[in-house]
Amino acid sequence: MPELVTSPVETRPDVDVTPDTDQPHHAHIVKVKPGESATAKVMEARIYGTPVEALCGYVWIPSRDPKQLPMCQECKSVYDLYKSFNDGLRDTPGD
Repeated sequence: MPELVTSPVETRPDVDVTPDTDQPHHAHIVKVKPGESATAKVMEARIYGTPVEALCGYVWIPSRDPKQLPMCQECKSVYDLYKSFNDGLRDTPGD
């Protein structure tokens, strides 16, 4: 009889996928997949009104200039952690 091989299951905390309708109080870092551009993803979301997810888990529909807001410290902490394990990341998360 063949041996059953199992693979580990990756679990994620539940993320509220309902976008926040209020304007964000902080500038968030958008979560992207490898090869995706955060700038392009935000621009598309602004045009089509689709929600995006930040590294901290915050979900919203971008509508204003994030440069006018203070940086989300939770997003920055996550980015800094990724950066410490990936040499190719820039010092600032902007594209």
